[in-house]
Amino acid sequence: MKREAGHEFLARLGKRRLRPGGIAATNWLLGKAEFRKDTKVLEVACNMGTTMIRIGRHYPCRVIGVDLDEGALEKAGRNIRRAGLQDRLSVQRADAYCLPFPDQSFDILINEAMLTMLTGDGKDRALSEYCRVLKPGGLLLTHDVCLYEENPEKQRELRAGLSRAIRMNVEPLSVPGWKAVLEKHSFRPVQRYGRITLMDPIGMIRDEGLLRAAAIILRGQKKEEREMFHTMSRYFKEHDRELGYIASVSEKR
Repeated sequence: MKREAGHEFLARLGKRRLRPGGIAATNWLLGKAEFRKDTKVLEVACNMGTTMIRIGRHYPCRVIGVDLDEGALEKAGRNIRRAGLQDRLSVQRADAYCLPFPDQSFDILINEAMLTMLTGDGKDRALSEYCRVLKPGGLLLTHDVCLYEENPEKQRELRAGLSRAIRMNVEPLSVPGWKAVLEKHSFRPVQRYGRITLMDPIGMIRDEGLLRAAAIILRGQKKEEREMFHTMSRYFKEHDRELGYIASVSEKR
């Protein structure tokens, strides 16, 4: 039986914002982009459509969201229809390594909390594809986990510990590491980084609102959920000075 990954676990508890830096980092990213009526936007790993819907409510552009998870896409479709945005927002199943769009199709590409999950050459493969579908001068908006540690052995320990805590093999990079991999694929990044707020009570309230945050925390205390909830929460708290989020606004050169 497949073990439930950390982001799937939190989504099941009711968390809608599954990003390491929460709504504050997402807002910073969106504030650095210009969304006009004719702006074409793609979100890779759109999950349940939270960021897409936020864009659709505030800007007149069209947004396409792609994800591999059929269940997440079904939720995204329902959420889009509930928001009354189905005339400008749409979702479809697609792989980040092989996006079903022509070269230079989009002005803005958003990809939050996914590159961290790609190991080996996965980041290079995805970023190469993002560069392909973005127009020259287009913006790539990314939001991931970063390591505040340059020692290679300690980096390996942090990656292994995080992978165990969230039940998924992940490979976050250091701040210079993220800059280097983006520059390798013809992107010019401007970056912001800070504390991970994913499991922090104050961060949850900021992301989800007081009542929803309280409900998520209460669900996490149930006997069958407690071990996973506390394992994740404890890991992020114990490594607060070594792990953070990084948000990057990267222009395609």
